[in-house]
Amino acid sequence: MSLASHPRTHADWQALAAELSVEKGLETRAFINDVFVAAASGETLETRNPATGEVLAEVASCDAADADVAVSHARAAFDGGDWSRLAPGKRKKTLLRLADLMEANKAELALLDTLDMGKPVSSALGDLVGAIGCLRYQAECIDKLYGEVAPTGEEALALVLREPLGVVACIVPWNFPLMMTAWKIAPALAAGNSVILKPSEKSPLSALRLASLAQEAGLPRGVFQVLPGFGHTVGKALALSMEVDCLAFTGSTGVGKQLMQYAGQSNLKKVFLECGGKSPNIVFADCKDLDRVAKHAAAAIFHNQGEVCIAGSRLLVENSIREAFVDKVLAAAEAMQPGDPLDPASFMGAMVDRAQYERVIDFIRRGVEEGATLRAGGEALEGPGLFIPPTVFDGVTEHMAIGREEIFGPVLAVFGFDSEEEAVRLANDSDYGLAAGLWSQDIDRIMRVTRRLRSGQVFVNNWAGGDQTMPFGGVKQSGNGRDKSHHSLEEYSDLKSVWMTLAT
Repeated sequence: MSLASHPRTHADWQALAAELSVEKGLETRAFINDVFVAAASGETLETRNPATGEVLAEVASCDAADADVAVSHARAAFDGGDWSRLAPGKRKKTLLRLADLMEANKAELALLDTLDMGKPVSSALGDLVGAIGCLRYQAECIDKLYGEVAPTGEEALALVLREPLGVVACIVPWNFPLMMTAWKIAPALAAGNSVILKPSEKSPLSALRLASLAQEAGLPRGVFQVLPGFGHTVGKALALSMEVDCLAFTGSTGVGKQLMQYAGQSNLKKVFLECGGKSPNIVFADCKDLDRVAKHAAAAIFHNQGEVCIAGSRLLVENSIREAFVDKVLAAAEAMQPGDPLDPASFMGAMVDRAQYERVIDFIRRGVEEGATLRAGGEALEGPGLFIPPTVFDGVTEHMAIGREEIFGPVLAVFGFDSEEEAVRLANDSDYGLAAGLWSQDIDRIMRVTRRLRSGQVFVNNWAGGDQTMPFGGVKQSGNGRDKSHHSLEEYSDLKSVWMTLAT
């Protein structure tokens, strides 16, 4: 198999994986001012395949010195105007070329994410569809975002203009490496900004391959740069930089709070956050086809090994159907066991690294100790890989850690309720507000509950529905930013008011 081929079978993907190596061109250096370079310190970080334990590569580990250099080049590129003042239609053509290049290299990009963080390759391919679609959507929005003419008398002309922010630093997570990257960089670049991307130290490889595609697409020098490294080094340096105008972040709530502090300690840069979640998935007794709903409820938590910010990790079931419904969820989970991420038939893969694996195992232990009923899973699978099967706890209460804290693993907490009022109370009893699900056939109930749920997104009779036209983000401690849709493009631009006095 070659990297340009279109693998379909397990054997195809294994053959393609064998083609990836540093010796055969796998990029591991930072991308600064259109050149791949080692970190200034010479330091590297190790990235491993969590399904096998083998070392994939030693990747440049950037720090403050690299951040300073990248920021200076980003600022020079922005001030130079080759991108920031380029006609919107021309920026659109460049970003569409980048999307086409991603499409042409889809198998390689998906494979990099699979090897780097353990997700099933079929899931990684789905992520690429979303990433490419995001880039194309934002590119097409560029020349359709209008300014305004304010109403005035004849003595004045008042304009409201949209202008790019300047230098945007994007810090993205490891669970959906390329899709989260696209959600950040696509609108930021479309608006005319210079972008510095810091991928997670747990999944940097696809971002570095994306840098070479951006170069091939024709993005001007310094407009897009990639700095692999740790959050406490290069991430902190970007957040504290006086020359970074905006910080876009997806990750944990704790880190999001730190980044807001860094913005206050520096230049009051804009900070757009998409943080943690503990999303409720509410099933009322009147919903149709319990078998179908159970499959969706199981997929809502076990997809991507539960390493999903909007995972439906709290399942709230009306008590009159609870026992029967939980049995159906358990049956659905049986078909979602982890397997080799290179096998397209695997529903779940490996946990991203040892630290996350141990975190999930510890939460499972705490669930048992706190008195929840373990109905499925609970023990890691034997072998070199970091695999945890679907785990289901019933009889969970709002005081248990597994019912309150974001686990970021394949652990489902089941609650019971007797009334609509109790369901809403349980759903809103959380520090988070990223997503919520609601299953019912009663349209009056749907509208009542939807309006009362304190959540940035509500999925009715589905889980995680939506496309690029819909904004994605949360409330409360789930953050304040919005990805996707034209609203994200607006976030990466500033309003400028222009009042002109006319001769009369």
